[in-house]
Amino acid sequence: MEKKLPVMNIGLVGHVDHGKTTLVQALTGKWVDTHSEEMRRGITIKLGYADLDIYYCPSCNLYSPTPKCKYCFGDCEFKKAVSLLDAPGHESLLAIVLTGASLIDAAILLIAANEKCPQPQTIEHLRALEVAGIDKIIIVQNKIDLVTKERALEHYNEIKEFVKGTIAEGAPIIPVSAQQSINIEYVLDAIDNYFVPPKKDSNKEPIFLIARSFDANKPGTTLDNLKGGVIGGTLLQGRLKVGEEIEILPGIFHEGKVVPLKAKVVNIQQRGFNLEEVNPYGLVGIETSLDPWITKNDKLAGNLAGHVGKLPHVRNEIEIEYNLFENFNLSKDDKVMISCLVNRSLGIITKINSKKAEIKLTLPICAEKGTKISLSKQINGRWCLIGYGIII
Repeated sequence: MEKKLPVMNIGLVGHVDHGKTTLVQALTGKWVDTHSEEMRRGITIKLGYADLDIYYCPSCNLYSPTPKCKYCFGDCEFKKAVSLLDAPGHESLLAIVLTGASLIDAAILLIAANEKCPQPQTIEHLRALEVAGIDKIIIVQNKIDLVTKERALEHYNEIKEFVKGTIAEGAPIIPVSAQQSINIEYVLDAIDNYFVPPKKDSNKEPIFLIARSFDANKPGTTLDNLKGGVIGGTLLQGRLKVGEEIEILPGIFHEGKVVPLKAKVVNIQQRGFNLEEVNPYGLVGIETSLDPWITKNDKLAGNLAGHVGKLPHVRNEIEIEYNLFENFNLSKDDKVMISCLVNRSLGIITKINSKKAEIKLTLPICAEKGTKISLSKQINGRWCLIGYGIII
């Protein structure tokens, strides 16, 4: 069986209830809101994963998410596989969006046609992409089945005006109905032709971004059949192999402090395939020698994994050169939330001038000098993305 492994990670971002999860289902057939809290609240809380195969029908000159064309029922040609990440749209979950931005190579920005553009989280999610430097963006104008032709055209112009002067200016805008699976083939066309898989260095020391961690054992599993804890995410660079010893930093919170971890790579799985080694493309699950209690309920999410002694430094304080978006400011003693790769922490500004700031962190982060971080501040009871900084 051919191993169709993903060549890039694509994030879906946008305002709450604009159809990100529904679009993932239309593309892949998978509903990614699987956690009980997500089902109860009706919003995506954690990052949802799904893999997508892209096919092309030469007879119809159209793209397809399946090997059989839905129009002529003929065989399609396999083009590429990608991993999709569904980021949450709810305002209180901005930190998760910023985490997702560090995991992706390109983005699909969903904007619903039945609401005026832009909505609050649409603005913040686009800013998050700008902070992360994600410049390959496709805009999906969703829910066109709910508006008139005249309103759809008016909304299209609102989108054009909104992205003018931003990282998304000039991005293709595709009208779709994810609910009715209308124009899905054109989204696939854009993914295949507009998104170029990035070149990543497999020869550098590996840095694995842990986005989720869990216990894969079913209730009642006997001790002899118990599997080690699983970490899920993507390789930023380098490669990891089965049997290698890895370090996980900053680590796990235990008895009032953060404790680093070491473990063996027991198994590597991508798209259901067991691999001996993994390269920096797509989303990956790694079974480790850790007690599964340590990894359950995403306890290790936000950590980095790599070879022992080779990961970036653990920092309890950082000094940054910062840039703020228009109409925002920072002062001494302000509380801020920072996102750095998949690390997140709260901090207090201990020293600041017009260009630089020093921040004392409540939880350590793992980062080298020159790493970009996002800055968020609580305004009127909610966290707002206000700018970014570079660790110096």
